[in-house]
Parts: sequence; structure tokens; C-alpha cells
Amino acid sequence: MTATPINVVILAAGKGTRMHSDLPKVLHPLGGRPLLSHVIETACQLAPTRLVVVYGFGGNMVPQTIDDARVTWAEQVEQKGTGHAVMQAQSYLSSDAPVTLVLLGDVPLVQLETCRAVVQQAARGNVALLTVDKADPKGYGRIVRSFDGHVSAIVEEKDATDEQRSIREVNTGIMALPTAKLAQWLGQLKSDNAQGEYYLTDVMALAVADDVKVLTGQAQHEFEALGINSKTDLAQAERIYQGLIADALMKKGVTLADPARLDVRGTLSCGRDVRIDVGCVFEGQVSLGDNVSIGPYCVIRNAMIAADVQVQAYSHIDGAEIGRGGRIGPFARLRPGTVLAEKAHVGNFVEVKNSAVGIGSKINHLSYIGDSTVGRDVNIGAGTITCNYDGVNKHRTVIGDGAFIGSDTQLVAPVEVGAGATIGAGSTITKNAPAGELTLSRGKQITIAGWKRPEKKR
Repeated sequence: MTATPINVVILAAGKGTRMHSDLPKVLHPLGGRPLLSHVIETACQLAPTRLVVVYGFGGNMVPQTIDDARVTWAEQVEQKGTGHAVMQAQSYLSSDAPVTLVLLGDVPLVQLETCRAVVQQAARGNVALLTVDKADPKGYGRIVRSFDGHVSAIVEEKDATDEQRSIREVNTGIMALPTAKLAQWLGQLKSDNAQGEYYLTDVMALAVADDVKVLTGQAQHEFEALGINSKTDLAQAERIYQGLIADALMKKGVTLADPARLDVRGTLSCGRDVRIDVGCVFEGQVSLGDNVSIGPYCVIRNAMIAADVQVQAYSHIDGAEIGRGGRIGPFARLRPGTVLAEKAHVGNFVEVKNSAVGIGSKINHLSYIGDSTVGRDVNIGAGTITCNYDGVNKHRTVIGDGAFIGSDTQLVAPVEVGAGATIGAGSTITKNAPAGELTLSRGKQITIAGWKRPEKKR
């Protein structure tokens, strides 16, 4: 929390012409979430008195997509510049918060501590700017200083002289201003510039004229000021973001085969001695217990994986729970509703959906288990499928403890296989199989003498 009560205004009304997309720029994904969501999350950690997001392009698409109860939405119907955008938020700001922090919805990598530092600079009635020195400042507003080193103005590139364009210190667009003065300064803005817009940066000259100090702070990392204006920028930000996640995981003891080949598009929590191979993607909420090993090129979404589990290469896990000591893959697919108990094995080219699999049970090869309850210590042979769909409704298969299902078996649901039962290979089971007995269903084997394969016509 910040000691000073604050308002936060996030500017998120722009179209993003260079994105070449019908999607509003702030809704493009970074780490699996909209750019704007990252900025909102950072802002909320400052515990603002009021959080206002100014939206515009795309109409209600932005507030409908984000749908965050912590946000007050203000629409900028016509996009007439950053100053005009803050004007739309003005009526929602709390006068009890002496500082108003302005963030940008397309600058998603600004760090919490950086925001706190800017707020602290403005806590005594100052204006505080976040600036950064860029080797290539093209496209950014330049920080113009007086002879004594104080900020005298911010000049947008299109309005800058050649001398001003040579300045490397640029405005990030992130600033904190005294709330009491903000309304007055906004009322004095003019649009007599190359763009015909109301620039929020023109407030700096007004502050200087009112003898209000304009202080600056440098971002600790240049990437914090990275604005997303193109798909190239978005890709660059994605790799930076993933690098930050990888560093945080490794600091907590996770072993990454290659930090540059990891994608986390949500939240990944890991226990001790977790190992993750290359090319893995984690989406939604994923939890990995102690001593979990994830093989290369796995995709894991909204899953809870207990300790000592091995997930082998190219496995896809979505909405599943895996018990301690399980072994998955390679090339396995666990779909939503799958719950595997301790030491269950699901092997190559096996798909499991909406099913509970008991302790120590094995489904090792080329099988589909859907809408099923599988007991403990069950062995399901290669090529077995549960026929759970009759074309209209889904039906359940129940397999008792210790059952043995022979290869290439079809279990036509609803059907139950009793505990300890054995199903002969190649059977189609349409009726309940009694416990402890051998059940099989096969046609009579015959040989047709003299039969020949058809030949291709010329």
C-alpha cells in the first residue's frame, strides 16, 4: 500500500492503428491476459481510492472484456489526445486523494515499486514524471530542461525542433499530479499543435508557471517504459515478460532447461525441486508439487499436479488433477474433469476425459476413457475405448477394483465391469460383466479358402 491516498487514471482509449487489428490495442494479450489487465493489477496493488480507466476505441468491448468490479469506466467517445482523455476521468476522481497517478493501458511492464516512487515524489504537491534515457528516442516526447536542470516542458516529437529531437531523455507517459491543481490545468490546455490534440504533457509548462516543482524519476529498467504500438512491440514485450517469470521461478528453485523457451500465460506455482524442460506452455492456474518433472513441449492448463509426478513429452493436460507419483505420457491428453489418484499411469496416445482413475491403475497405450469411474489397480489394455456417447446423451462406465481389460475392447456405456473381472481382448461389452469372472464377446473365427485380394484396375 502507498501511504498517500491516490487516484489512478489509466488511459486505454486508443485504437492502435499499427497493430492492424480490429481488436482494441489494450486487449491484445501479454502472457495470456490483455495488456490492460496487467496495468490494472499493478494499479490495484497501490490500493487507490478510485481507479478510473478511460476507454474509447471498440466501444464497450474493453469494459465488457475486462469486467473488473474494482474499475470505474469513463468513455472517451472522440480521441482528442491524452489531456482530453484525463478530462473524461476528472468527474470520477476523489478530492480526498491528493495525488492522481496516470498510467497507460499499453505500457504493461511498469513495475509496482516504480509506481510507488512516482507517487511518493508527488506526495508534497509536486508533479512527478517517470522518464527514461533511450538510445533511440524516436516517437517519444522529449524532456526539456532549463539551465538549472529543472523540467520546463515536454515536447512531442512532431512539435519538436531538430535540437529538441536530439534529446535522449523521454517521457514515458506515466506521471503523478496534485489532484487539486489537475482540474485547473486541464481547463487551460489548448489544441494548437501539429496533431490538433490536447496533450497532457502541456500540463508541465502550466505547473512551472504556477511555481509547482516538476520532479523526475528514472525507471529502473528501460522495458518498464515499453509502449505497445505494433505486433513487433508486443512480441518483444512477451519475451521480456516471460523472462521476468522465468527469473522469478529460478530464484525459487525451479530448474528450467532453457528459460528462453518457457511460456506462462496465467499463474504457475511450484514446489521444491521442480524441473521443466523446453517448450512448455502453462495457462490459467497451474500448481506443481514437489519433485514434479515436466518433459519437453507439454501444454498444461488449469491443473493441479501433486508431488513426484512425471509428465513426459508432448502431453496436454487441461482441467485435470493428478495424484502423487503419477506418470503421464508421452503424448497423453487429459481433458477437463479428469482426476487421477496416486501412482496412476496414463501412457502414450491415451485420452482421458471427465473420469476418475483409482490408485495404481494403468492406461498405458492408445485408449480413450471418457465419463468413467475406474477403480484401483485396474489394467486397461491397448486400444480400449469407452463408448460413452449414443449420439444424443453421454453415459457412464464403471470399472471395479482389480479388473483387467484386454486390448481392443469396447465398453458400451452405460455398463459396469465388476471388481476383479477380466475382459477378453477384442470384446465389445454391452452388458454388465460380473465380478471375478472372465467375460468376452467375439465372433466365430473362420477361414475362406481361395479368397484373393482385389486387384487395381488399369
